[in-house]
Amino acid sequence: MAYIGALDQGTSSTRFMIFDRSGKVVGKHQLEHRQITPEAGWVEHDASEIWQRACETIVGALQCANLLGSDLAAIGITNQRETTVVWDVESGEPLANAIVWQDLRTAQFLATLSGDDQDKIRYRTGLTIAPYFAGSKMHWFRANVPAAKSPTARFGTIDSWLLWKLSGGVHATDVTNASRTLLMNLETLDWDQELLDIFQIPRTALPEIKSSSEIYAMTDPNGPLGCAVPIAAILGDQSAAMVGQLCFEAGESKTTYGSGNFALLNTGTEIVRSKNGLLTTLCFKFGDQRAHYALEGSVAVTGSAITWLRDKLGIIQNAAEIENLASSVSDTAGVYFVPAFSGLFAPYWRSDARGVIVGLTHATTKAHLARATLEAICYQTRDVIDAMVADSGVPLKEMRVDGGITANSLCMQMQADILGIDITRPAIIETTALGAAIAAGLAVGFWAAPQEIQQQWREPPRRWSPTSTLEERAKGYAGWKKAIERS
Repeated sequence: MAYIGALDQGTSSTRFMIFDRSGKVVGKHQLEHRQITPEAGWVEHDASEIWQRACETIVGALQCANLLGSDLAAIGITNQRETTVVWDVESGEPLANAIVWQDLRTAQFLATLSGDDQDKIRYRTGLTIAPYFAGSKMHWFRANVPAAKSPTARFGTIDSWLLWKLSGGVHATDVTNASRTLLMNLETLDWDQELLDIFQIPRTALPEIKSSSEIYAMTDPNGPLGCAVPIAAILGDQSAAMVGQLCFEAGESKTTYGSGNFALLNTGTEIVRSKNGLLTTLCFKFGDQRAHYALEGSVAVTGSAITWLRDKLGIIQNAAEIENLASSVSDTAGVYFVPAFSGLFAPYWRSDARGVIVGLTHATTKAHLARATLEAICYQTRDVIDAMVADSGVPLKEMRVDGGITANSLCMQMQADILGIDITRPAIIETTALGAAIAAGLAVGFWAAPQEIQQQWREPPRRWSPTSTLEERAKGYAGWKKAIERS
């Protein structure tokens, strides 16, 4: 059993990746799923479709690698964190579509919470009051889906749903996902009864909270792996990327570029509460070791803005085209695009913000809009990095990056120019899946310790250095802040 598998369930797609002991990918398979938008501000996924995609990608990756399920020492799960599923414990079927993290439908309910309740939630969870998080989604299910109040109803984030299906009925989650619900106490690492009462969620309907790296269950032999394999890790996608980037120590950070952008700074075993619009969250917890915490800056729409150009405007036919199109002009000609389709996340936290494109003239072309879309990814990242520096008091000298958009060299060069620091990308850019594999491997002794991994993997990263002047950076960012005001 010389391999580790990772089921990586994201906002737009699901994939299964198989790694060897050196971290090399030996097999993978990836499939997209539907984005369901029944009303303005609503975003849903079909949890049954996601489960089907999980099965298909597991089988596809094993075939790609010419392996059997029994060749895997363990598998780990990583997932889009706040997306919430409700299902029936007897039938094992969803009771409604999953509510995606980008969904805004619970904003009105959250606005009714008292000031005391809001303060209690912020302090105990490290999060802000926003429809982004899972707790208000669970409340919505109970208020609007009659079967969700049944004693047989179960709630969970996507990891819990996949664990339930893969194991044949184990209901659990890890601390990183639980910390994104508005229901878990950062200090006790358990569900907080007062917070459960605020959101009217019965504890019996929630999964058991475990560490990020331990054996949760064995896979059902009748499932897609065809045998019993340890499910030995669960990590929310951004925490998984921290592990995949080997950010094990306090002060280490990374930014993941996906459908949204997420910058995390490992604060070690200390809970650091943000004063600049960031979130305090769980970084990881390995077995019975102490939990590591993180400061996080979350951006709702980055890569999904490129998808919007493709699917809604038809400016590009596939996501990879945007680099050549944006490269055909030297600048945006004064155009700024703020893709606040789901409001603005960190550091603004305005769910009432809306997307705007400003600075249009007769000379504006689709190439300018394409370049403005890449700039928007970079400017939103600067917003959260500036807040992170303000909270930590430590200026960043470089930023580690991962995720699909980092394959776009133009965007990464723009990011270096907008931040004024070096940008580095590891040899393996799909660090979310890698992080889940590492955590699973550590749980079953596939790797002895994180230090073994750090010593083995020494491939030099790709690096982009800034070419802009301080004056150019200041002028461009000032225009961005004006565009933010318009949104």
